[in-house]
Amino acid sequence: MRVRFWGTRGSIATPGPGTIHFGGNTSCVEVTTNGGACFILDCGTGARALGGALLANRQGPLSVTVLLSHTHWDHIQGFPFFAPLFVRGNRITVCGPEGCARSLREVLSGQMEFTYFPVEIGQLPASITFRELGEGAHEMEGARILAQYLHHPAMTLGYRIEADGASVVYLCDHEPFAETLTHDPAANAQDKPIAHEGDRRHAQFMAGAGLVIHDAQYTPEEYPAKKNWGHSTYEYAVDLAGAADVHELVLTHHDPAHDDAFVENVERRARAYAKERGYSLQVRCANEGLDLTVEPHGVAHLAENPFASHAEREALRGMRILVVDDDPDIRALARLALTQDGHSVSEAASGEQALALIDAQAPDLLVLDLLMPVQDGLDVLRILRSRTATAELPVVVLTAMDDELHTRAGFEGGATDYVTKPFTIPQLAARVRACLTRSPSRVT
Repeated sequence: MRVRFWGTRGSIATPGPGTIHFGGNTSCVEVTTNGGACFILDCGTGARALGGALLANRQGPLSVTVLLSHTHWDHIQGFPFFAPLFVRGNRITVCGPEGCARSLREVLSGQMEFTYFPVEIGQLPASITFRELGEGAHEMEGARILAQYLHHPAMTLGYRIEADGASVVYLCDHEPFAETLTHDPAANAQDKPIAHEGDRRHAQFMAGAGLVIHDAQYTPEEYPAKKNWGHSTYEYAVDLAGAADVHELVLTHHDPAHDDAFVENVERRARAYAKERGYSLQVRCANEGLDLTVEPHGVAHLAENPFASHAEREALRGMRILVVDDDPDIRALARLALTQDGHSVSEAASGEQALALIDAQAPDLLVLDLLMPVQDGLDVLRILRSRTATAELPVVVLTAMDDELHTRAGFEGGATDYVTKPFTIPQLAARVRACLTRSPSRVT
């Protein structure tokens, strides 16, 4: 596969003399297979130049698939300026994460209302198809596309494109699940030393890839002040790519405050860190115009059907969910997040009350605070796992204690997932949806 970078900047376009090399356009990556299929990963301001290049080189009508990680503005603001949309006969398929408050078409139409843009989406001559995706495998244009939820304050997907015996993984707008990744310098994607199951799953999604394109907006020094903003450091990206036996890692979504000299220093530090950790991993920072050929790299194909189908995901709406937390504000926020997905939500303010309601209501999933007076979340979790009826009940632990000790204790106690406070409505909704769809019994 051929990969070309048209936009590498995060948050907002940053043109000027300080960003000439690494680029000032927001996220946009072109992936072309040997069979001629064209995939566009995100549609930031870099999509304008990409659209012009596609039209200049076309031979007949274009067929393009846009894979949006999410619909924050820096990832869609190039869409109205993507020239192939204005040519009749072209076929554009736009994919993005399902489960947002509005449909994908409505979101993209919003920034093209007449108040903001002179051409409304319904006036575009090209044939446009919108497709909302959940986690799982999707066949598109002769390629296998896998999607997996990322950790970001919006419903966000990472993508793995498998074609021509090679694989490209795009993980933009993602931050670590746990404060501490691992104490083991030799951890791999399957290893328990990676503290959080979410981080292990993130590494497994990259496994054996020829190229991983990963968010690295912040330095390790900047990250503590930016925690919960939804972005990674180069150390996190290097560690997980190294654990996943990735051939090459390209860091992207550069912060708008970072000029070329700053990003160049990040690249040096990332390479030195990879060498220090003993990874046989090529590392670089993405720059506009970077053109790569991804060769087969012993591709470790993920399971053929690791997640629920679309029909199964639709059937998982309206689940019975019990939220257990001694803070009424947290319960109210969780209720809002889950009722928007159509679930039926009940509440408990203590561990004792939770156990009684579980016996009476038999919920499909539990959102459980870790630290509560008298009977804490770990006690409740141990009791549930000791009972046959609740041994496999999906449990999302919800807590402000996100250090490695508490994270490991939660998973060792039987937690399905571990979400730290504060959280956003889309974050909790995505994690609950993922727990339900990954449940081996497909909750009934």
